[in-house]
Amino acid sequence: MNQAPELSTLTFTAPDQRRFDHPLEPLTEREVQQSVELLRSMADWTPNTRIISITLKEPSKSAVYAWPSAPVSERLASAVIMHNARNRAATVTLDLEADRVVSVQLAPEGAQPTLSVDEQIECEQAVLASEEFRQALERHYGPVDPALVMVDIWSAGHYGDDDQDSGKRLTRPLCFLRSDPTDNGYARPIEGIRPIVDLNSMKVVRVEDYGKWPLPPESANYSANRVGKLRDDIKPLAITQSDGPSFRLEGHQISWQKWKFVIGFNAREGLTIHHVRYVDSGQERSILYRASLTEMVVPYGDPRPTQARKNAFDVGEYGMGVCANGLQLGCDCLGDITYLDANLCDSRGRALTIPNAICIHEEDYGILWKHTDRRLPDHPEVRRSRRLVVSSISTVENYEYGFYWYFYQDGNIEFQIKLTGILSLGATHPDARPPHGAMVAPRVYAPNHQHFFNMRLDFDIDGQRNTIHQVDVVADPVDEQNPFGNAFRARATVLRSEKQACANLNPATARTWRIINPSRKNRLGEPVGYKFIPGDNAVPFASPEAWWRKRARFVDHHVWVTPFHESENFAAGDFPNQSLADHGLSTWVEADRPIEDTDTVLWYTFGQTHIPRPEDYPVMPAAYIGFLLKPSGFFECNPGVDVPPSAAAKHASNGTCGHC
Repeated sequence: MNQAPELSTLTFTAPDQRRFDHPLEPLTEREVQQSVELLRSMADWTPNTRIISITLKEPSKSAVYAWPSAPVSERLASAVIMHNARNRAATVTLDLEADRVVSVQLAPEGAQPTLSVDEQIECEQAVLASEEFRQALERHYGPVDPALVMVDIWSAGHYGDDDQDSGKRLTRPLCFLRSDPTDNGYARPIEGIRPIVDLNSMKVVRVEDYGKWPLPPESANYSANRVGKLRDDIKPLAITQSDGPSFRLEGHQISWQKWKFVIGFNAREGLTIHHVRYVDSGQERSILYRASLTEMVVPYGDPRPTQARKNAFDVGEYGMGVCANGLQLGCDCLGDITYLDANLCDSRGRALTIPNAICIHEEDYGILWKHTDRRLPDHPEVRRSRRLVVSSISTVENYEYGFYWYFYQDGNIEFQIKLTGILSLGATHPDARPPHGAMVAPRVYAPNHQHFFNMRLDFDIDGQRNTIHQVDVVADPVDEQNPFGNAFRARATVLRSEKQACANLNPATARTWRIINPSRKNRLGEPVGYKFIPGDNAVPFASPEAWWRKRARFVDHHVWVTPFHESENFAAGDFPNQSLADHGLSTWVEADRPIEDTDTVLWYTFGQTHIPRPEDYPVMPAAYIGFLLKPSGFFECNPGVDVPPSAAAKHASNGTCGHC
């Protein structure tokens, strides 16, 4: 394999020199650039070949669990590339230790990889340069300054009627017209015009015209310098830690109180969490091997022609990692903050570093536990709860998604998504009231829509052989054993196969799931475990025959369970962009593989139904959705009982409080 002269400066450090680096740490900037050079050395590489992503190809679980006693000698990368001229994608495995290409696996013919960050920019430029698009603008609105047109790239999807588009790498952008260069362009949607762009040629192939709508009359700015008078009754809020934070960060390995884990990041999934352990009585106990957002879809519920094809697979079609923000102290993160950068590359192989892509900090979370013995009123026992926060925020055109992992002193792990940003809007005719959305301003409406997320949770509760129970709370019948009719109990169903495990939430039975290790017992003789507790959720309102549902079958159930397989990572399959069908969870579970007492993966689909309101405009207050992992027989007692009491504090006007 040919090697660029400068590659010697990029070669990864020898195994014995990095034996203390965790094998699941993400690729460094130097490793990404080494991977780029290896890709460019391939025989079929051309100037039109794009790099969609380069990420760590994770070593086997056995190798990770043997580390650090047995250093991991392999360091592999996995790259997805797109040959534009041939309209063919491929996955390339690279050996960074041996500095060679290991394998090239062509994607199925017609499969389209994620949109690259460059394509998103170039697509907008292609639309603005299109004479056909300019003529359509002039027909609708008269002479228009193209510099004021805002183009949001939207994935093309598939709808069964696209013979003219079959096999092409396309997008269907949404367009808006600013009133001035810094105006909120989303306030003035260009409702009747949809350009269709071929990303391989980077040309507008046609402009679809759905009739004329007048531009909405009002601006709707939200920036601080354009909203008018700001509140003046807010005093500064300072969060300080004079001795610094309680966590220790070495590379991407973090230790906080009794928690230890690795923070990952990649172009497609964004923030990932790895090898989560809890130090219990001096012993590291495994809980969660890997956790990530594998896919999400945002289906819109408006059948109007300009809106009907809006359903974005934000992970598989855009890449949550490449859309990540560089976070700002005091704005996105408040307190004593530590940041990690994300080391990616653009589609031409140029280094793409997102500074401060990951935020790490501690925050107070109210009371952890408290009890006051009335016989000892002067000696209440109370402990403040503190949690470790690892977060990242991504902007996918109009929407923002904040991803937050919380680790608590009582053994809880929580995941939360904060949804904010700007509604995807449409224009109306005067006095019209579209039935499938809500008016948010004069001649501006927001279509009804849903957000569905899918998380992959690879549990290793005290080892890899786990079993999952579905737990339902049921009432006992009124009989001689239950004469007052007050008895109820938790009934656990052992999940033994993939199809049996497919399930939805059931508020009527307070349904939860418990992941146990049947071979590891606690002091009460019960298997150790963690409980999966779902939060708010939704079901899809679109017909099962809707094309987006055929491509996103992961929304059919809230919970899926599969045996671990290293190639099964994304709920809608490896290439959901313009897919004709689902190639993920729904196809894997057809094998109905056994899942009892084995290495299992729980997949959780959770959604939010958004019926918009005027208060969501011009920018949305954050909404919250997520789930909780709670120890259930994992510890001998409350693991937070040894948290020390807080120091006494002084109040500005009332003096010193008592011992707490």
